[in-house]
Amino acid sequence: MKVPNDIIIRSVTKVAVVIILTFAINLFISGHHHPGGGFIGGLAFSSALILLFLAFDIETVRKNIPVDFKVVAALGVLISVLTGIGGMIFNMPFLTQDFDYFELPIFGKTELATAVLFDIGVALAVIGTSLTIILSIGDDR
Repeated sequence: MKVPNDIIIRSVTKVAVVIILTFAINLFISGHHHPGGGFIGGLAFSSALILLFLAFDIETVRKNIPVDFKVVAALGVLISVLTGIGGMIFNMPFLTQDFDYFELPIFGKTELATAVLFDIGVALAVIGTSLTIILSIGDDR
């Protein structure tokens, strides 16, 4: 069987994946005060991995990223639910967030919010779910 010469596609994919992952992190971080957040950041992250699946074969990527995405999705939902329940522990409504400003060594005065924990859970749930769906479609033969 002849192996196709995909050196250009694979080289461009490596650069594009770095750019997409950087943009996904930017979307995630800016989501607290600007458009973005866990959902769209998770989708952008998933799109980078899907691009890897398209440029390289699924088995190669899965060897290098040995993650069970069903577990990632479950962990994300668990983090989101626990973040929501966290407010109830202090006799507040479900999904009540809190924030404060802290002086961090490199960043200076920085706002830290519990909503970021919720966004991490949402991002993990989106990444796990979308990649589980894509991989289950791709594994059908």
